[in-house]
Amino acid sequence: MGGRYGSEVELYRAISQESPEQMAHNVAGYRAQGYRKYQLKVGGDPDTDILRIKAVAAEMQPGELLIADANTGWLSGEAARVVRAVRDIDVYIEQPCRTYEECLSIRRRTDLPFILDENINDINMLMKAHHDGAIDAINLKISKVGGLTKAKQIRDLACTLGVPMNLEDSWGGDVTTAAIASLAHSTPQQYRLACTDFNSYVSVSTATGAPARYKNDQGVACMKASELPGLGVVLRDEIVGAPVAVYEEKFMREASLADHNLAAAKMTS
Repeated sequence: MGGRYGSEVELYRAISQESPEQMAHNVAGYRAQGYRKYQLKVGGDPDTDILRIKAVAAEMQPGELLIADANTGWLSGEAARVVRAVRDIDVYIEQPCRTYEECLSIRRRTDLPFILDENINDINMLMKAHHDGAIDAINLKISKVGGLTKAKQIRDLACTLGVPMNLEDSWGGDVTTAAIASLAHSTPQQYRLACTDFNSYVSVSTATGAPARYKNDQGVACMKASELPGLGVVLRDEIVGAPVAVYEEKFMREASLADHNLAAAKMTS
């Protein structure tokens, strides 16, 4: 995946959409778990969203990061109202509208740092967004772009362009978290805006060996990529079910046969 940068990866926590007061209240609980970066889920009624952003921002402490993620939920006029109302708050605005053109129009109306997510689905869109000045960062989701190989290509280009990233996926558990950790830990630290531990959001474990959240010496929530081969996980068959197909045995048999034939050929020669 490209090496291993640093000893750990710092995590963020999504704050689900509730009342402004409840979302602000949730910050203290997540901070107690070690989180210092927060992705605030907005994209509903713009008047309520303005109150949500202001309420949560009032709970932020020095050194903490706040992202307001609309998940394409605002019309362009609604997004324009929101960014104007929160222009004095230290907050990233993420994917305010559905289309790239709408988001670009909002980007040009605000000097708040801007993240695109749903519109960044391949290298060409990353290049376009960078050329247009549409982004300060991107949200890179592994499954959305077609897996780790393509995610790595986009990640490497973003690093070359100097674009920081949220490194995550659309959803998942242990296996997805292991993939996120591998992608994030192999990303130079200055380009890791945040990443997440989805196996902390679910109650069922689907694999052993997955990264687990812990607090570092500074009390910050972190995880580490496995140093074992692959993603470093073993599926729990009792949870995910029996494999649909098994290929390893055939591959190993063919490899053994090839080695035998090679040895026989050398002896003959």
